[in-house]
Amino acid sequence: MMIRHVEASDFERITPVINDWWGGRQMTDKLPRMFFEHFNNTSFIAEKDGELAGFLIGFLSQSNPVESYIHFVGVHPDYRKLQVGKTLYEAFYQKAKKAGCKTVRCITSPVNKVSIAYHRKMGFSIETGDKTSDGVQVCSHYDGPNQDRVLFVKEL
Repeated sequence: MMIRHVEASDFERITPVINDWWGGRQMTDKLPRMFFEHFNNTSFIAEKDGELAGFLIGFLSQSNPVESYIHFVGVHPDYRKLQVGKTLYEAFYQKAKKAGCKTVRCITSPVNKVSIAYHRKMGFSIETGDKTSDGVQVCSHYDGPNQDRVLFVKEL
């Protein structure tokens, strides 16, 4: 498995597969081209024999220099359970630590039970929300009306 930084041209490789990788959920609008052009030094691609195995889009906070944020992560269904996600997260952690970051933050939708379980397994804590959904703390209307989110934080 080879891990490298995202390049602007990876946008054309990744966006056609996103909805399939998410089981048909419409997710492409959550990953605009600007992430590939402006955050490539903190975003990563995993490839196996030239095939896209996974990606992580992350950045360092402009507002709080000790925080970093993982915006979007995807792993090809054939490569799940093979530590691809963990390897991508660890590459990001190293980059964030080197830049002086002390924490990593990310969010997910309350319906994404796989993501919630994965982040807990990876050592993320769920931040206190203003309500509970299926036993999980969520922040209501976080991304707009009826767009509740689970907020995670991990100390580096």
